[in-house]
Amino acid sequence: MSNNKPVLLAIYTLTLGAIVGTLVGEILGFILPEGVVKQFFLLSKTLSVGPGTLNIIMLQLTLGLSITLNVISLIGIAVAYYLLRWWR
Repeated sequence: MSNNKPVLLAIYTLTLGAIVGTLVGEILGFILPEGVVKQFFLLSKTLSVGPGTLNIIMLQLTLGLSITLNVISLIGIAVAYYLLRWWR
């Protein structure tokens, strides 16, 4: 179990960096005036895995995953990676 802790910490830290970066990007979207800079920082790409359905006699479960990344969230991931390397 102790071998998985560094991997889980890295996944948690990078995910947190993406979330914080996305929040900062959304806040910048409200602050920045319309123009090229706003379009660049808020340019996003959505990666998704379509819904998969599990149908058991009494239960039907549909799950899907969608991740939207923008430039600021990529910067957040890079900062989180740097902090993770510095902290270890």
